[in-house]
Amino acid sequence: MSNPFDDDSQEFLALRNDEEQYSLWPVGIAVPDGWHVVYGPAARRQVVDHIDRTWTDMRPKSLRDAGSGAGWVGPDPGRTWSTGLRA
Repeated sequence: MSNPFDDDSQEFLALRNDEEQYSLWPVGIAVPDGWHVVYGPAARRQVVDHIDRTWTDMRPKSLRDAGSGAGWVGPDPGRTWSTGLRA
């Protein structure tokens, strides 16, 4: 059986949780508790493009709300969560 998350011939949804994190989700699979449909159904590429345009800050909402000085704020994987210093 193939992975339904990788099947470009299927339609997908964009889901978002209360922390404003997004997930690509195949139509036909139950939406998990705590997640809500925010886009779709649409072709996989359209949903991925929507998520790329919309989810511009990967930090969870609770971390963003805690203040600009808390946690990692950029795409640099060499940074640590608590200090921002290189590992």
